[in-house]
Amino acid sequence: MSFMRGNLLSRTRKLVKGLAKPQPLWLKAMEQAPPATFPRAAGKIPTITLPEDVYVKKFYKKYPESKAHDAIKFCAFDPPPSRVFALRVLELKEHGVSEEQAMAIADMEYLTEKKAKKKAYTRLKEIARLQGKRLPPNPFPSAIKEIQAEERKYVRDRFFNPKILKIVKQQKAEAMERTGGGGD
Repeated sequence: MSFMRGNLLSRTRKLVKGLAKPQPLWLKAMEQAPPATFPRAAGKIPTITLPEDVYVKKFYKKYPESKAHDAIKFCAFDPPPSRVFALRVLELKEHGVSEEQAMAIADMEYLTEKKAKKKAYTRLKEIARLQGKRLPPNPFPSAIKEIQAEERKYVRDRFFNPKILKIVKQQKAEAMERTGGGGD
């Protein structure tokens, strides 16, 4: 269907020229001031790759559980651990360290940082227990636990919110009417 090719202006011209459609009132005005045309990419748009992407992939191959445990927060200022690892490898390579050694050093730093975070949180919990206070929230929760924490208030809300309870009662009443009343 060749009449479907082109923009709105060219399609309308073809339809009017072929007497398939009467000339609309706006056609003259649009021909005098046609809409702006934006350049299109010729062919496939290339993917954006960063120098550290190679090391990010290697990090996730070595630590696949990190994808689930270390949530990537787009609005956060701190980069995810995989990106920190990759940037550290690149930094070490700039200083003349071989790639294998740089990866080993960055790997060791990642593991020690992870261990230190766990140890610090464990110590915080101990202090809270000794003082008889409420346990502090985990500063490094997994992505799944963060999502569950956000959803928890909505899950609880369905049992106690009067508006929701009213809707449930209405639905139960409608179901009873449809089935023919009570259980006689």
